[in-house]
Amino acid sequence: MQQFNDTSSILALLASRKSASAKAMGAPGPTTEQLAEILRLAVRVPDHGKLSPWRFILWEGAARAAFGDVMKARWQALHPDHAEQTLGVVHGLFLRAPTVLGVVSTAQEHPKIPLWEQQLSAAAVCMNILYAATAMGLGCQWNTDWVTYDAEIGAAMGLAPHEKLAGLIYLGTPTAPLEDRPRPDAAALLTRWQPS
Repeated sequence: MQQFNDTSSILALLASRKSASAKAMGAPGPTTEQLAEILRLAVRVPDHGKLSPWRFILWEGAARAAFGDVMKARWQALHPDHAEQTLGVVHGLFLRAPTVLGVVSTAQEHPKIPLWEQQLSAAAVCMNILYAATAMGLGCQWNTDWVTYDAEIGAAMGLAPHEKLAGLIYLGTPTAPLEDRPRPDAAALLTRWQPS
């Protein structure tokens, strides 16, 4: 049986890291202290120009269901023909895990630092959150879903017009066994540049 999330060394964790499914996550989520540590580690990423082009939004407790009301209303406006069952699924998106952490890319035009590099830094923050949470024994999954790309939902989250949601990180305790997926052959993806 394959061992996932082996924390015996950094390389072992990199070789065995596996996300938990947000659909199979329960309590407890991270403690206040664990969350503070996760965020402290999250920001230790490459950041050209030291711009810190990211920030965080936290949903926990009753805030998850309250934001579910916002998502349900927006989905109903977009899809008035959808049944109550679908609306219930939309309402419950943030209820799948005890803690939902939004990572916001705050990238802006800069005379020296390309937007793309700032956005990549936000993605690195998301990955560091997964590594930190996994090393603490927490279940975690990085999702986007439709809410990431909807301007009205972004406004309800408090995003400024130039900001984008890099991802939603679900944090909790896995309630089902982890299952791996096929991984690409890294050697097959490598080309060696040669002078012509």
